[in-house]
Amino acid sequence: MADLALIFVGAVLVNNFVLSRFLGICPFFGVSRQVDTAIGMSLAVTFVMAVAGTLTWIIQYTVLDKFGIGYLQTIVFILVIASLVQFVEMVIEKTSPDLYKSLGIFLPLITTNCAILGAAIINIQSGFGFVTMLVFTVGSALGFGLAIVLFAGLRERTELSDIPYLFRGVPIAFITAGILALAFMGFSGLVK
Repeated sequence: MADLALIFVGAVLVNNFVLSRFLGICPFFGVSRQVDTAIGMSLAVTFVMAVAGTLTWIIQYTVLDKFGIGYLQTIVFILVIASLVQFVEMVIEKTSPDLYKSLGIFLPLITTNCAILGAAIINIQSGFGFVTMLVFTVGSALGFGLAIVLFAGLRERTELSDIPYLFRGVPIAFITAGILALAFMGFSGLVK
């Protein structure tokens, strides 16, 4: 049980996909101008990452390894992720049109979010069992959500701040992301 807690905390804080592994940077910068939009994106990514991690783990051990076609791993994983994103896109469009419009092009781009594919591949390469895989995947997804929501809050505050003209917009966003990544590096001694 303690090992699972360490894996979870490590996935959320220490090895954060965005701020430590630098995966999923596109939505991190693209959908982080408002906290509401960032929360919607993080929920969508959390759902897709958790379900994709589970399905790809099952497919890897019941189909790809069993029939010796592990070389198709990346293609199969991308197909699973793309299918899930299409499903999430349809659900959000029907249930929350405003959120669907605010996410814009970044919602279908979850398909190419390398954090989701990265989590699925890390699960297999690390040899995680089913429960460990689930804890790691959910922790990674929550870490992604934490990073993007914190960053969106900081970006909203910088929009209201008196910032020199040359640093407004993208430059201050990059500086803020760098400082946030440094802050998360402070967690590196938390879990060995």
